[in-house]
Amino acid sequence: MDIKRDIYLNKLISKKHNHLIKIVTGIRRCGKSYLLFSIFYRHLLNEGIKEDHIIRIALDDFENRKLRDPETLYNHVKNKIIDNDMYYLLLDEIQMVKEFEDVLNGFLHIENVDVYVTGSNAKFLSKDIITEFRGRGDQIHMYPLSFMELSSFYNDLDEAYNDYSLYGGLPLILAFKDHVQKREYLESIIDETYLNDIVNRNKIRNTAELNDLLFYLASSIGTLVNPRKLANTFKSVKGKTISQNTISKYLSYFEDSFLTEKALRYDIKGKRYINSPVKYYFTDLGLRNAKLNFRQIEEPHIMENIIYNELKYRGYGIDVGNITVLDKNKSLNNVYKTVEIDFVCNKGNERLYIQSAYSLPVEEKKIQEERPLLNIDDSFKKIIITKDNILPKQDDRGIITVNLYDFLLNRVNI
Repeated sequence: MDIKRDIYLNKLISKKHNHLIKIVTGIRRCGKSYLLFSIFYRHLLNEGIKEDHIIRIALDDFENRKLRDPETLYNHVKNKIIDNDMYYLLLDEIQMVKEFEDVLNGFLHIENVDVYVTGSNAKFLSKDIITEFRGRGDQIHMYPLSFMELSSFYNDLDEAYNDYSLYGGLPLILAFKDHVQKREYLESIIDETYLNDIVNRNKIRNTAELNDLLFYLASSIGTLVNPRKLANTFKSVKGKTISQNTISKYLSYFEDSFLTEKALRYDIKGKRYINSPVKYYFTDLGLRNAKLNFRQIEEPHIMENIIYNELKYRGYGIDVGNITVLDKNKSLNNVYKTVEIDFVCNKGNERLYIQSAYSLPVEEKKIQEERPLLNIDDSFKKIIITKDNILPKQDDRGIITVNLYDFLLNRVNI
């Protein structure tokens, strides 16, 4: 099964020969090793690179266990460099080498070696990995399969979307044709791999609290939360008292493992961030749903998470927008109220305002979704994404409304 990950391949190609260590990061099992050892390897061969000038080492392979010693690895690679042509060094699970930072920095001093690595320990499953290389690293962050990548294996878009919203985009999911196998796979790895990683990495003793917090977070995608609110939930539902500091630490552990991502609130008119509360989204919905035993599949919230992931995949920074509008209360007096824009998306000089609206069945719902967008006084694109079967359209106020599939498959220029 050949899975194309062109967006990441092109990033690797653009960073070739830049005299930095190319570091592929991302959630476990999102396809980092496949990207380097299959996709990028084939690209190099197609470019005419000789096979003996591509050094591939999977350090988690028992056969390569002796190469986990830094000096042995360094000498092994040096011995393979027998001319002045460029060599490409692809290292998987580099964290299994002691003092790997020094070894990698050593490779940078060899002029005709271009270095690419992946890893999955505390440092490589962390947003702070680049700091470890002190300006000598260049990160390529990888996500699970996008809907476009996954849907290429389906004949029916509705079937592809139903599977994607339920089982997510970890590539191995495509190997399972049976729904029971998909569920069992996801249910096993969410606890045995992802949570176990966090527990071991951070030496957590009370695993039940961590497990419960992830469960609550999975139940709350698209909902504003903060440590105080979550602490109150623990007390009211579980009868447990957990400090806000502990909850804050656990939330940061989920982010560092790339299980979740946080979207801050942004005051559009005031042009400032509001630090709390925030929204959390799951990097892979299959893992989120497995944590909930495949219950609570609320389609509007699932769709919102899918749109968030797609925007991150496309390279946008994302905030939750807040804007104050003039309204009428029950006594018909003028009052100011704060309304929300689901996503404020920034990439370079580009900005998008996006509302996720599962359906627009009546005019009242349409007005509700448009209202926050119409109160923004700038000229950036304002978009409503709906699962309704509609053709893309832009009204005379500049609001663009598009179908979800058209957006996810990049059929419209927005």
